Amino acid sequence: MTDLQTAHVEASAELRDFYRDAPAGVRANMIFSADGAAAFGGRAGPLSSPADQRLLRELRGYADVVLVGAGTVRAERYGPVRLSEDLLTERRAQRRPALPPIAVVSQTGRLPDSMFTDPTQQAILITSAVAAEQHRLITDSRRRVLIAGRDTVDIAAALAALADQGMPRVLCEGGPTLLHEIVEADLLTEICVTLAPQLAGSQPVGSAAPSRLSVPSQLRLRHALIHDGYLFTRYSRDEA
Repeated sequence: MTDLQTAHVEASAELRDFYRDAPAGVRANMIFSADGAAAFGGRAGPLSSPADQRLLRELRGYADVVLVGAGTVRAERYGPVRLSEDLLTERRAQRRPALPPIAVVSQTGRLPDSMFTDPTQQAILITSAVAAEQHRLITDSRRRVLIAGRDTVDIAAALAALADQGMPRVLCEGGPTLLHEIVEADLLTEICVTLAPQLAGSQPVGSAAPSRLSVPSQLRLRHALIHDGYLFTRYSRDEA
């Protein structure tokens, strides 16, 4: 593949240039240990590094909305989005909103208080019609509710609604169950995978059912970068 980029990246700031061209659609960002674990002790944080954390923040800067499952939000104690001044400048120059909102997929609406520390950033709660009524999820003014699906969340309907509201570039930060649903719906545009130089052993995460895919979906490797022992890769759908 003539367009494949491989490089040793000396400074973590240099990673940004390889990800700036965010696609329309869903870009997922995940980290795995060398032996395939998506978390350690229920959290992805122990597998991460300063460069990986910086990349996560910068990927948010290229997105219209950050999509995440409620379990990940609770485990990682998510808070409002923070971006560097240069990323904020980029977004202003493109006449885009200063900060992308966080959209949380949940059937219960249970979100940590850390999500509501900045009243200027209103989270989006994506839920089903039944759950919204059962748990009275419309009444909390700290968040905006997007109903997609009747009994369970219809992820295709949710993504279509976000696009209709001016948020076509979605950054999915997991967890594995939400990523599974997006893959099953054939809605993943690309995935950025960080491989950590660690062994984590068996670390069950998520509750997704076995995949219904008849064959694996093919991806194209866009780049493979090495920084401080971590491997940063980017795979896109091979439309050809």
